[in-house]
Amino acid sequence: MFKVKNTILSDDIATAQFACDLPRCKGACCVVGDAGAPVAKEEIPALNKAYHLLKSELQKEAVEVAEKDGVVIGTQDSGYEISTVESDDCIFVKYDENEVAYCAIQQAYFDGRLKWEKPISCHLFPVRLKKIADFDYANFEYVPKLCSAACERGENENIYLAEFLEKPLVRRYGEKWFASFIEACKEIREKEKHAT
Repeated sequence: MFKVKNTILSDDIATAQFACDLPRCKGACCVVGDAGAPVAKEEIPALNKAYHLLKSELQKEAVEVAEKDGVVIGTQDSGYEISTVESDDCIFVKYDENEVAYCAIQQAYFDGRLKWEKPISCHLFPVRLKKIADFDYANFEYVPKLCSAACERGENENIYLAEFLEKPLVRRYGEKWFASFIEACKEIREKEKHAT
Protein backbone atom coordinates (compact mmCIF):
# COMPACT_ATOMS: atom_id res chain seq x y z
CA MET A 1 0.00 0.00 0.00
CA PHE A 2 1.12 3.58 -0.55
CA LYS A 3 -0.32 6.93 0.50
CA VAL A 4 -0.86 10.14 -1.46
CA LYS A 5 -2.25 12.86 0.80
CA ASN A 6 -5.47 11.39 2.29
CA THR A 7 -5.71 8.46 -0.12
CA ILE A 8 -4.29 5.00 0.58
CA LEU A 9 -3.79 2.94 -2.56
CA SER A 10 -2.91 -0.69 -3.25
CA ASP A 11 0.48 -1.14 -4.96
CA ASP A 12 -1.07 -2.89 -7.96
CA ILE A 13 -2.68 0.42 -8.98
CA ALA A 14 0.87 1.61 -9.64
CA THR A 15 2.18 -1.59 -11.23
CA ALA A 16 -0.72 -3.08 -13.22
CA GLN A 17 -0.90 -2.47 -16.94
CA PHE A 18 -4.39 -1.74 -18.20
CA ALA A 19 -6.18 -0.01 -21.08
CA CYS A 20 -9.85 -0.62 -21.91
CA ASP A 21 -10.39 -2.70 -25.04
CA LEU A 22 -14.08 -2.16 -25.79
CA PRO A 23 -14.25 -4.17 -29.02
CA ARG A 24 -13.07 -7.22 -27.04
CA CYS A 25 -14.78 -6.83 -23.66
CA LYS A 26 -17.92 -5.28 -25.23
CA GLY A 27 -18.40 -2.91 -22.27
CA ALA A 28 -18.72 -5.75 -19.76
CA CYS A 29 -18.24 -3.47 -16.73
CA CYS A 30 -21.64 -1.90 -17.50
CA VAL A 31 -23.49 -5.21 -17.76
CA VAL A 32 -21.73 -7.88 -15.67
CA GLY A 33 -22.01 -8.09 -11.90
CA ASP A 34 -24.43 -8.68 -9.09
CA ALA A 35 -25.22 -5.03 -8.33
CA GLY A 36 -25.30 -1.58 -9.89
CA ALA A 37 -22.42 0.89 -9.84
CA PRO A 38 -21.90 2.48 -6.42
CA VAL A 39 -22.79 6.17 -6.31
CA ALA A 40 -22.31 8.97 -3.80
CA LYS A 41 -25.38 10.67 -2.33
CA GLU A 42 -24.38 13.97 -3.98
CA GLU A 43 -24.41 12.28 -7.42
CA ILE A 44 -28.08 11.25 -7.19
CA PRO A 45 -29.56 14.57 -8.46
CA ALA A 46 -27.27 14.43 -11.54
CA LEU A 47 -28.36 10.83 -12.21
CA ASN A 48 -32.04 11.76 -11.92
CA LYS A 49 -31.50 14.68 -14.29
CA ALA A 50 -29.68 12.39 -16.76
CA TYR A 51 -32.52 9.86 -16.56
CA HIS A 52 -35.18 12.46 -17.39
CA LEU A 53 -33.13 13.71 -20.34
CA LEU A 54 -32.34 10.23 -21.69
CA LYS A 55 -35.47 8.27 -20.75
CA SER A 56 -36.81 8.09 -24.32
CA GLU A 57 -33.47 6.64 -25.54
CA LEU A 58 -33.06 3.92 -22.91
CA GLN A 59 -34.11 0.28 -23.22
CA LYS A 60 -37.76 -0.39 -22.40
CA GLU A 61 -36.83 -2.76 -19.52
CA ALA A 62 -34.50 -0.13 -18.05
CA VAL A 63 -37.26 2.48 -18.00
CA GLU A 64 -39.64 -0.02 -16.35
CA VAL A 65 -37.07 -0.70 -13.60
CA ALA A 66 -36.36 3.01 -13.06
CA GLU A 67 -40.06 3.85 -12.86
CA LYS A 68 -40.75 0.99 -10.44
CA ASP A 69 -37.64 1.03 -8.20
CA GLY A 70 -36.07 4.43 -8.87
CA VAL A 71 -32.93 5.45 -10.76
CA VAL A 72 -30.85 4.81 -7.63
CA ILE A 73 -31.52 2.26 -4.90
CA GLY A 74 -30.08 1.88 -1.40
CA THR A 75 -29.74 3.94 1.76
CA GLN A 76 -27.20 6.15 3.46
CA ASP A 77 -26.21 3.18 5.67
CA SER A 78 -26.07 0.44 3.04
CA GLY A 79 -24.78 2.70 0.27
CA TYR A 80 -26.38 3.77 -2.99
CA GLU A 81 -26.16 2.11 -6.41
CA ILE A 82 -27.63 2.63 -9.86
CA SER A 83 -30.61 0.39 -10.60
CA THR A 84 -30.02 -2.53 -12.96
CA VAL A 85 -32.12 -4.72 -15.20
CA GLU A 86 -32.19 -8.18 -13.52
CA SER A 87 -28.87 -7.50 -11.68
CA ASP A 88 -27.08 -7.20 -15.03
CA ASP A 89 -27.36 -4.18 -17.33
CA CYS A 90 -27.08 -0.75 -15.77
CA ILE A 91 -30.26 1.15 -16.64
CA PHE A 92 -28.13 3.69 -18.56
CA VAL A 93 -26.64 1.09 -20.92
CA LYS A 94 -27.13 1.39 -24.66
CA TYR A 95 -25.72 -0.89 -27.36
CA ASP A 96 -24.05 -0.01 -30.63
CA GLU A 97 -24.34 -1.94 -33.91
CA ASN A 98 -21.59 -4.35 -32.75
CA GLU A 99 -23.42 -5.17 -29.49
CA VAL A 100 -20.86 -3.16 -27.47
CA ALA A 101 -22.42 -1.72 -24.31
CA TYR A 102 -21.79 1.96 -23.67
CA CYS A 103 -22.97 4.58 -21.20
CA ALA A 104 -25.83 6.81 -22.37
CA ILE A 105 -24.82 9.46 -19.81
CA GLN A 106 -21.24 9.61 -21.08
CA GLN A 107 -22.42 9.75 -24.69
CA ALA A 108 -24.75 12.67 -23.86
CA TYR A 109 -21.78 14.39 -22.16
CA PHE A 110 -19.61 13.90 -25.27
CA ASP A 111 -22.49 15.24 -27.39
CA GLY A 112 -22.69 18.38 -25.21
CA ARG A 113 -26.16 17.55 -23.85
CA LEU A 114 -25.00 17.00 -20.25
CA LYS A 115 -22.30 18.78 -18.24
CA TRP A 116 -21.64 15.72 -16.02
CA GLU A 117 -19.75 12.76 -17.48
CA LYS A 118 -20.83 9.84 -15.28
CA PRO A 119 -20.52 8.63 -11.65
CA ILE A 120 -16.95 8.72 -10.37
CA SER A 121 -17.09 4.98 -9.53
CA CYS A 122 -17.77 4.20 -13.21
CA HIS A 123 -15.11 6.64 -14.39
CA LEU A 124 -12.49 5.13 -12.05
CA PHE A 125 -13.32 1.47 -12.69
CA PRO A 126 -11.50 -0.95 -12.19
CA VAL A 127 -10.31 1.06 -9.18
CA ARG A 128 -12.83 1.07 -6.34
CA LEU A 129 -12.81 3.64 -3.53
CA LYS A 130 -13.97 3.09 0.01
CA LYS A 131 -14.11 5.97 2.50
CA ILE A 132 -13.07 5.13 6.05
CA ALA A 133 -12.80 8.02 8.51
CA ASP A 134 -11.00 10.81 6.59
CA PHE A 135 -9.25 8.48 4.15
CA ASP A 136 -10.09 7.10 0.74
CA TYR A 137 -8.91 3.51 0.28
CA ALA A 138 -8.35 2.63 -3.36
CA ASN A 139 -8.10 -0.95 -4.63
CA PHE A 140 -7.70 -2.45 -8.10
CA GLU A 141 -10.79 -4.68 -8.41
CA TYR A 142 -9.49 -7.23 -10.89
CA VAL A 143 -12.31 -9.38 -12.30
CA PRO A 144 -10.95 -11.73 -15.01
CA LYS A 145 -14.21 -11.71 -16.99
CA LEU A 146 -14.11 -7.89 -17.10
CA CYS A 147 -10.44 -6.97 -17.01
CA SER A 148 -8.38 -9.59 -18.86
CA ALA A 149 -8.72 -7.96 -22.31
CA ALA A 150 -7.77 -4.54 -20.88
CA CYS A 151 -4.76 -6.01 -19.03
CA GLU A 152 -3.55 -7.68 -22.23
CA ARG A 153 -3.90 -4.45 -24.18
CA GLY A 154 -2.11 -2.53 -21.41
CA GLU A 155 0.80 -4.98 -21.50
CA ASN A 156 0.98 -4.97 -25.31
CA GLU A 157 0.94 -1.16 -25.49
CA ASN A 158 2.88 -0.55 -22.24
CA ILE A 159 0.08 1.50 -20.66
CA TYR A 160 -0.15 1.53 -16.87
CA LEU A 161 -3.48 1.61 -15.04
CA ALA A 162 -2.33 4.73 -13.14
CA GLU A 163 -1.78 6.72 -16.34
CA PHE A 164 -4.86 5.25 -18.02
CA LEU A 165 -7.00 6.66 -15.19
CA GLU A 166 -5.50 10.16 -15.34
CA LYS A 167 -8.74 11.93 -16.29
CA PRO A 168 -10.97 10.45 -13.54
CA LEU A 169 -8.20 10.73 -10.92
CA VAL A 170 -7.68 14.41 -11.75
CA ARG A 171 -11.47 14.85 -11.67
CA ARG A 172 -11.56 13.31 -8.19
CA TYR A 173 -8.38 14.70 -6.60
CA GLY A 174 -6.96 17.48 -8.79
CA GLU A 175 -3.79 17.99 -10.86
CA LYS A 176 -1.38 18.42 -7.91
CA TRP A 177 -2.51 15.20 -6.29
CA PHE A 178 -2.19 13.35 -9.61
CA ALA A 179 1.38 14.61 -10.12
CA SER A 180 2.35 13.34 -6.63
CA PHE A 181 0.54 10.07 -7.32
CA ILE A 182 2.43 9.44 -10.60
CA GLU A 183 5.75 10.15 -8.86
CA ALA A 184 4.87 7.59 -6.17
CA CYS A 185 3.82 5.07 -8.85
CA LYS A 186 7.14 5.45 -10.67
CA GLU A 187 9.07 4.86 -7.42
CA ILE A 188 7.07 1.67 -6.76
CA ARG A 189 7.73 0.42 -10.31
CA GLU A 190 11.46 1.08 -9.90
CA LYS A 191 11.54 -0.83 -6.60
CA GLU A 192 9.67 -3.73 -8.20
CA LYS A 193 12.09 -3.79 -11.14
CA HIS A 194 15.10 -4.01 -8.81
CA ALA A 195 13.44 -6.66 -6.65
CA THR A 196 13.06 -9.07 -9.57
